[in-house]
Amino acid sequence: MSDTTDTVENRSEIVFLYDAEDTNPNGNPLSANDKPRIDESTGKAVVTDVRLKRYLRDQLDDDGHEIYIKNPSKADYEGAIDRDDLFKAVTGLEEDDIEDYTGAEAADAFLNNAVDVRYFGATASFSSEFQSALGDGFPGQFIGPVQFSHARSLNTVVQKSESKQLSTVVSSGGDSEQGTFATDNRLQYALVPFHGIVNEVGAESTGLTEADVSRLDTLLWRALKNQTLTRSKMGHHPQLYLRVEYSTDEYHIGRLDDGLAMSQDTPDTELRNITDVVLDVSRLSEELDRSTEHIDTVHVKANPHLKVQTKDDTGGPDQLVTALEGAVGEGAVERIDVYDTGE
Repeated sequence: MSDTTDTVENRSEIVFLYDAEDTNPNGNPLSANDKPRIDESTGKAVVTDVRLKRYLRDQLDDDGHEIYIKNPSKADYEGAIDRDDLFKAVTGLEEDDIEDYTGAEAADAFLNNAVDVRYFGATASFSSEFQSALGDGFPGQFIGPVQFSHARSLNTVVQKSESKQLSTVVSSGGDSEQGTFATDNRLQYALVPFHGIVNEVGAESTGLTEADVSRLDTLLWRALKNQTLTRSKMGHHPQLYLRVEYSTDEYHIGRLDDGLAMSQDTPDTELRNITDVVLDVSRLSEELDRSTEHIDTVHVKANPHLKVQTKDDTGGPDQLVTALEGAVGEGAVERIDVYDTGE
């Protein structure tokens, strides 16, 4: 467990909305040329929770936190290392040290250091010798208390394909050149809502703290800003983050993202950016209004360019906050400064 004692007590439900403009939100490596994932029945873009968690882990790594599942391109060791060495790299413990620990103490050391495991869990399988040193009290699996569903875009999407010369290699012999061509697959525009849960019951098994949950309030936003700088991922923009923190034990509304809808004059096939879209949050506000007695705080951040429609009016982020305050009360809405990490 974490060495802090403030394991999170309240369940939270998260809605995180971002858009993808002329980019590939989540390529399918099993398809030709890493095509974007698209639901064949609905024509909507699909983004997996694994893709989102990779952004979050990379941002945690950049923020200086130790993580267990590192991005190979960012790892500070050469070549692939096995799980035994990953454990030692994360905890700073050598095998001789581990033999002095009980399995439960080794698990505490692991969770104290591997912040991504406290959030998302992990399967911890090691060599038989290393597992023997850890002892029987070390769990083989940690179930993460923070989970996200796969996301499907609010709009049907248009895929653009273009063949491009990606590189040119000059031969060692002199003037002759060799070119490399590949097909570049991108989506014209997709507005993607993720839905997540912070489960306070599951938090007990990994020691997820209140500070960890507060970190999520800035982490998702900054991760989309900072971890989408490669050529294929340029064009992502966070638009809305909402964490509804409940006061009633083991309670959450469920699928709050279903309360979001697009309202636009432009057909889906002609959408280009966020200025073509109005986000209808009327049903979301109604859901929150019906559950006011169970809600402690609504933490919110919206992009200044986002236009929202409520049952009363249409406007920017202030209109959204007004609608939320009307639903749950003025004192229960907290605006987030995503750059105030407190760390």
